[in-house]
Amino acid sequence: MKYTAESQNQFVVDLLTSLRKEKFSSRGWWHFIARSWEMSWHTAQAHPTLKHSWVRITLFISTLMLAMLIVDLFIEGPGITAHLLPGFLFCVVWQQSDLFWHLGLNRQVKSGELLPKVGIANTLTWLRALGASYLLGRLIGGVSTPSWLALLVFLSGVVTDVLDGQVARYTLMQSKLGQIGDGETDFCLYTAIAIVLMQNGVLPFWLGMVMLLRFLGPLFAVVGSYFLFARPIRFGSTVWGKYAGLAQCIYFLALLAPRQLEFITRFIDVPLLIVTLVLLFVAPVAQLTEHLRSHALVNRTGLRGRP
Repeated sequence: MKYTAESQNQFVVDLLTSLRKEKFSSRGWWHFIARSWEMSWHTAQAHPTLKHSWVRITLFISTLMLAMLIVDLFIEGPGITAHLLPGFLFCVVWQQSDLFWHLGLNRQVKSGELLPKVGIANTLTWLRALGASYLLGRLIGGVSTPSWLALLVFLSGVVTDVLDGQVARYTLMQSKLGQIGDGETDFCLYTAIAIVLMQNGVLPFWLGMVMLLRFLGPLFAVVGSYFLFARPIRFGSTVWGKYAGLAQCIYFLALLAPRQLEFITRFIDVPLLIVTLVLLFVAPVAQLTEHLRSHALVNRTGLRGRP
């Protein structure tokens, strides 16, 4: 069976509608997962080049994971490595399964054509996910994370975050898969960094929760719309959202900066915090306004198209 972009969207809507009709029962969830997996499997089998691309990336990510564990074993010892291993392994398995699950979304944004390979841009995104999985593994295992290590992972994430979009545009490999993966990865990385900063006593709890709401608000809205109403909410990026993300990134970098740079960070800490909080408030308002405007435009267009 060949899945086009339109048939795939309708398939997802049908799945969510069936799940809602079964009142989110355990049987309903089982049908939902089984049929979703069946669709992903058919997509992979129908496009062997895309499947082989996923296999290569999974082997690459697995090799890097093993290398990270070996380095951690030598630096921190077997005790800490054993504690972080289960959570780290679970997160990596989940992220690669998530990639396989969404291979059908590896479609060119403008044409809707299924791309034959996962691509370098998405690989960079999943490298950032590997760093987030490492931090989450430490948190799950109850292992504290020093600021220098969190800074190293975060800097790597920032670099890949900048590069993946540039590479996607340069290679004409912009896809829905990349958009979803980028959002999921940013959520995991920023969540892990915020929790690490709160654990280390650098970030107050209330402020950390405000930082997390930047991702949790849209996440709950999208998930609620999908599962309760079986229709998507599309939150596009806005200029204010990009400014808020940049401000939050710089603020986290300032908090993670080594003590040798304290003579700089202590002067920019409070002004940067104020700017970040203001932008974190303005960004979702701008995003909601844009969504309502787009929704109203779609409704007007639909009414005009009626006979």
